Amino acid sequence: MAGIIISPRARIFHGHEWIYATEIKKTFGDPKPGDVITLKDFRDRPLGTAIYNPQSQIVARRFSRRKQDLDLDFFTRRIGQAIEHRKNSHIDETLARLVWSESDGLPGLIVDRYGDHLSVQTLTLAMDLRKEIIRDALIALLNPKSIVLRNDSPYRKAEGMEPGIEMLHGENPGAFQVNANGIIFEVDLFDGQKTGLYLDQLQAHAEVAALAKGKRVLDCFTNQGGFALACAKAGAAHVTAVDVSASACDAARKNAALNGVEIEVLEHNVFDFLKHAKPDYDMIILDPPSFTRNKATLMDAMRGYKEIHLRSLKLLDKGGLLSTFCCSYHASRELFMENLVDASVDAKKSARFVMNHSQRADHPILISIPETGYLKGFTVEVIASR
Repeated sequence: MAGIIISPRARIFHGHEWIYATEIKKTFGDPKPGDVITLKDFRDRPLGTAIYNPQSQIVARRFSRRKQDLDLDFFTRRIGQAIEHRKNSHIDETLARLVWSESDGLPGLIVDRYGDHLSVQTLTLAMDLRKEIIRDALIALLNPKSIVLRNDSPYRKAEGMEPGIEMLHGENPGAFQVNANGIIFEVDLFDGQKTGLYLDQLQAHAEVAALAKGKRVLDCFTNQGGFALACAKAGAAHVTAVDVSASACDAARKNAALNGVEIEVLEHNVFDFLKHAKPDYDMIILDPPSFTRNKATLMDAMRGYKEIHLRSLKLLDKGGLLSTFCCSYHASRELFMENLVDASVDAKKSARFVMNHSQRADHPILISIPETGYLKGFTVEVIASR
């Protein structure tokens, strides 16, 4: 088997599973893009098996410490283990991310389950080349009615692949309904603007909604209305949902009607809305899309978070709650909290920590790969100034 020899001090010797071009001492056996390769250290000792793509900044991604091949038996076993983990996590595995890339030993493969339908992403070349084998494993394990290959992610470009959406199995299911935390959502895995719901936030929806009874709630970057619907269902006095996307606003309104709740949905740029909003809210929720995908734009992203934190805190009186979220790995939990602290100082507001939020258990975090733990959030309460 072809492979690479890894230089000393590479991250793989500290538990990480990625190998960058600068960490390769030598390549042997002429591996091709998408191949399964063997890894060796600088003393020619085996380190396991990886997928290979020299077109990517991450040249190799280890998926086993033993010699393995990406065949049907392997995928059936690994995906089966991932499904079992979700069952043991006591979440609804019929509405969950069943496979989460490196966290489940399948780098670049994502499988989301919506009842009888699956949405699959192959974000590495090796997984993309084996999509039919992955399909066969999923059919054997879950017997889904359909599998949508939802490969419109910008991350495919880093692997030299074009985006696209196609049916991998069955017929396009069109729009259908799912139930999450007792709330009905309409999803469209093929023609919708994303893969479906933000499954990683379902736990946070419930956590925040538990604090919303009787409150006037502002849900910013509402998307399909996840937080807004949960708060309305939990007994909020009034819910305003804001998003710049017309299609997202339409989806939020449709979901509100499906659940028999009233929410005010406004198509507006959140930054501008917060700038001119009146202090008519007891709870504000900030769940924006990622402001940065790399280190180079991190500081620009933090300025964006600082602005929405500052404007939100200024709108809240004593007893007001702010729930804020960041889905970028590059902004650490510590940096995100520092940003919130700085905003509170500039707003001249004292805030007390109420709750930590993280990604749902169907997005498991590997302690040796910090990139798998990307979602963080805080709820804080504005208190009397000390």
